[in-house]
Amino acid sequence: MTSPVDPALPAKLLLLDDDVRLATMVKDYLSPHGFSFVHVESIADARSVVARDGIAQFAGALLDVMLPDQDGISITRELRRRDQLPVLLLTARGEPEDRIAGLEVGADDYLVKPFEPRELLLRIATIL
Repeated sequence: MTSPVDPALPAKLLLLDDDVRLATMVKDYLSPHGFSFVHVESIADARSVVARDGIAQFAGALLDVMLPDQDGISITRELRRRDQLPVLLLTARGEPEDRIAGLEVGADDYLVKPFEPRELLLRIATIL
């Protein structure tokens, strides 16, 4: 299978998810397609990475909605105030009002868990 991702695009992603098993699966599937990751498990850690290294190092962000220290909707809103980094929300919350809330705060896409890895790859390629 050829990768739908443009090899000229920077492909470092911020992956914010407290489910280490899922994050490992995402990294294992997407790495052969040219992606690299900074994986963090909390919003506090994401803020530290962005404060230390800057948001410009990332081509996009994959953010879980349900996190232990805050929700992904809040961090999406925060990111949108500062930057237009492409954001894909990943969550088990799939009700229409949840998806609408994510898109209203500026997420570029919203994918409900469980998802097909190839669909994730295609959605990332679309928002990048």
